[in-house]
Amino acid sequence: MRIGDMKSSFSEFWQEFRRVKSGMIGLVFLGLFLMVLFFEPLLLPFEGANQRWKDITYWEDNPASAAPQWTNLFSSKKSAVSIALESAKKEEKNAGPIRIIEETFVYDFQYDVAPSDIIFRASGKANPTAIISIERPDGRKIDLLRKPLEVTEGNDLRIAIDKTSLNETYNFLKGLDAATGLSKQTMKTTDIIFSRVEDSVPFKPDALKGEYRIMVSLILQKETDLIDSTEMKIVGRVHGILGTDNSKRDIWSGVIAGVKWAMLIGLLTALISVSIGVIYGVMSAYLGGWKDSLMQRIFEIFISVPMLPVLIVMSAVFKPNIWMIIAIMCIFYWVGPVKTVRSMGLQIKEETYIEASRALGASNTRIIFKHMVPLLIPYAFASMALNVPGAIVVEATLSLLGLGDPNIVTWGQILQDAHNGGAMLSGMWWWVVPPGLAIAFMGMTFAFVGFAMDKILNPKLKTR
Repeated sequence: MRIGDMKSSFSEFWQEFRRVKSGMIGLVFLGLFLMVLFFEPLLLPFEGANQRWKDITYWEDNPASAAPQWTNLFSSKKSAVSIALESAKKEEKNAGPIRIIEETFVYDFQYDVAPSDIIFRASGKANPTAIISIERPDGRKIDLLRKPLEVTEGNDLRIAIDKTSLNETYNFLKGLDAATGLSKQTMKTTDIIFSRVEDSVPFKPDALKGEYRIMVSLILQKETDLIDSTEMKIVGRVHGILGTDNSKRDIWSGVIAGVKWAMLIGLLTALISVSIGVIYGVMSAYLGGWKDSLMQRIFEIFISVPMLPVLIVMSAVFKPNIWMIIAIMCIFYWVGPVKTVRSMGLQIKEETYIEASRALGASNTRIIFKHMVPLLIPYAFASMALNVPGAIVVEATLSLLGLGDPNIVTWGQILQDAHNGGAMLSGMWWWVVPPGLAIAFMGMTFAFVGFAMDKILNPKLKTR
């Protein structure tokens, strides 16, 4: 086919496709998914989400089971959000061989619910004595930490105030006779730090808004001790666009990272399976006789075997792998277009030019691949688009059953983690709804495009 003819055919097809509203909606969503795929590095707040999704240490500075940050807009009590504090003051003092690094971080707390933690990090190579205290807006000062620590190269010092300073904050309340009836097991450090406290009045968490000054002193006793950098982070109660799961992983990062795997699984499975099905159907129609009968018996065997139980058994017996899952889906999905293609092939087989090609000595292979298969390419494209949603749902089903590939981030894996983590029982809807909607929208996208293409192309094939 000449380039001019191809342009004319495409232009004609596009004019008809534009009239199908569902097809245009599907095309818009497809464009959005492709944009997400292309701009993934810019959309991911955590660059290592793809490689370190299962690495819990990568997410340890996030709050656990935190709702999306935008939920503050609909809540009467505003929860603290995560923020990295900049050093307001930093200086180094020398006292003989001893060096003291002092830093002050200022946090303007204007929320109704206290942060879940305060994290201090330092990198370098040293054995410092760390002293951390916080000055509240009411003038009271709490000594949070005072002990020797170790900073090794390649292994940052990390101090989580909520866990390490429980005794200090409890003693702070006891000193004010405000700890009556409180238990350390049920008490949270940050609730005390960021709440009002009155002498001889039982403690009740009531936010004390204002400016908090967090002071850090690192005492270095050796000349070889070196602190490269320090960081202070407030860990909020709400986080990011889609919140976090109970392992502190950012749900938004997981959903974005899952787009490419959904596209790969759907498109690769559809491309391979439909290509095999179209060629098989055309060959069966053209060869005829006992060969056609044998090929149809093979087709019936494959179509009668349930795919999902086989996939479950294979994934349970062998180590789950995305390429194995795609291969097994292709083995079963190729039967989809066979019957339709065979009926179309029987019509094309009787065309005059096919008879002429045969009379001129053209081989069966040439007739099938040169003259018959190209006519069925439009149907193949429509069939591919319709097969994509099924492949994505099957992978999600396997992952939900715990039989997916654990080395990649898929929407099904996120849903499986949510199921195991009791997300619905805990009311963590943000862990379930986003990946579920992503699967639904991806399936709807290709279904709309496929239905539109089928509506336009199939009548033309049937009139041949």
